[in-house]
Amino acid sequence: MILCLCNALSDKQVTEAVEKGASKPRDVYAHCACKAQCGTCTRMILHMIRDLAAPAVQTPAS
Repeated sequence: MILCLCNALSDKQVTEAVEKGASKPRDVYAHCACKAQCGTCTRMILHMIRDLAAPAVQTPAS
């Protein structure tokens, strides 16, 4: 899914950037060799960074 229309960044590219150490939206843009244009996607990228960095919640075994 395309998250950034200005730079044509996909969710897969953002995930890859985070897996390689991106911890801020500007790190994601740098990894993808682009920069924020209108800024609309920044919030979604930040949510993805937080979701991917959060430890997985485990449910207790029954």
